[in-house]
Amino acid sequence: MAREYPLNLYRNFGIMAHIDAGKTTCSERILYYTGKSHNIGEVHDGAATMDWMEQEQERGITITSAATTTFWERTEDGATADTPKHRLNIIDTPGHVDFTIEVERSLAVLDGAVCVLDANAGVEPQTETVWRQADRYKVPRMVFVNKMDKIGADFFNCVRMIEDRTGARAVPVGIPIGAETELEGLVDLVTMEEWLWQGEDLGASWVKAPIRDSLKDMAEEWRGKMIEAAVEEDDDAMMEYLEGNEPDVPTLRKLLRKGTLALHFVPVLGGSAFKNKGVQPLLNAVIDYLPSPLDVVDYMGFKPGDEEEVRNIARRADDNMAFSGLAFKIMNDPFVGSLTFTRVYSGVLKKGDTMLNSTKGKKERVGRMMMMHSNNREEIDEAFAGDIIALAGLKDTTTGDTLCDAKDPVVLETMTFPDPVIEIAVEPKT
Repeated sequence: MAREYPLNLYRNFGIMAHIDAGKTTCSERILYYTGKSHNIGEVHDGAATMDWMEQEQERGITITSAATTTFWERTEDGATADTPKHRLNIIDTPGHVDFTIEVERSLAVLDGAVCVLDANAGVEPQTETVWRQADRYKVPRMVFVNKMDKIGADFFNCVRMIEDRTGARAVPVGIPIGAETELEGLVDLVTMEEWLWQGEDLGASWVKAPIRDSLKDMAEEWRGKMIEAAVEEDDDAMMEYLEGNEPDVPTLRKLLRKGTLALHFVPVLGGSAFKNKGVQPLLNAVIDYLPSPLDVVDYMGFKPGDEEEVRNIARRADDNMAFSGLAFKIMNDPFVGSLTFTRVYSGVLKKGDTMLNSTKGKKERVGRMMMMHSNNREEIDEAFAGDIIALAGLKDTTTGDTLCDAKDPVVLETMTFPDPVIEIAVEPKT
């Protein structure tokens, strides 16, 4: 079976944030609008699709990283555009400090990240923690200022906080129209038009309108700042801009993407996932600004048994290279048993293949292979470079192990684990 989606249409990204910023609600809306879940699960009802463990549904928090594959066609004008579908592999990470290691494992296999902020609280302590983790792995990211419907929501204060607390350069690419109960939609600063959500269809449709007079000056001011950041990425664009010529929309998107991938700045959007406003522009921005596996530098590994760990073996997203992948999570599924979540870095893996766990020096056979949709699973026969899949029945593989072709072995990663926040021992009474 040939690859269905070319690699440039892949986006492997995580959603990260401080507890209660609305990460899981964002994920739920993404699954709803991309057609992967037919109803919207609410965290406070214990019905969120991405929170699939009983403990998560009881507490309304995310403990484990649930991986989901879904698809999105870039949308314009309230309807689906003619652009091809993009394949989104999303990992919803926990926000509690107790589960920092889950975020660490996820970031090791992601290409990009969306950081969700609470519009009222801004950058919170755990936001700073995950931001530093993303810095360590050099993960390009963008920010979604969520909960713009909340009392005290302040988008521009969040933009200032991003710069003050993280040191990153925040570049708004869309600014909210109104706040709190007055939240109507978003001004797209790239195309200079309004996105407005009014219907009762849970935000599935919207209208575009010219920018109202009362917002024009502010939109022009922020667009100017955005263009200044973008043209710094290209000398010719900078010269054109200094001569009074602004880049056209496709060029502007290209420059913003270039700056985001180079970690020069962070695009920022606002909205309210709970009120179903701003999620589609966020999905478009993921496609426009976050990397595909082709945009990522080669993954450098070392030869098994090399005590010096000299990283001189390259692996990249290429189906013709030898297979290599990283097991980043082990879960127990009540129906399938042990599931090993794996990021395929290079090559192709087929059902029934024998591969080498190069970290442990043991061979594993691929039994069942699945594409995961949070708590649902779809059986597949082969996986390609860039895929995030779950393998059932691996006997010796644990978190952080490299799986590879036995004829061309490599160890990709030694994951770093943070010191425990708290230590607990259990002693029997007798």
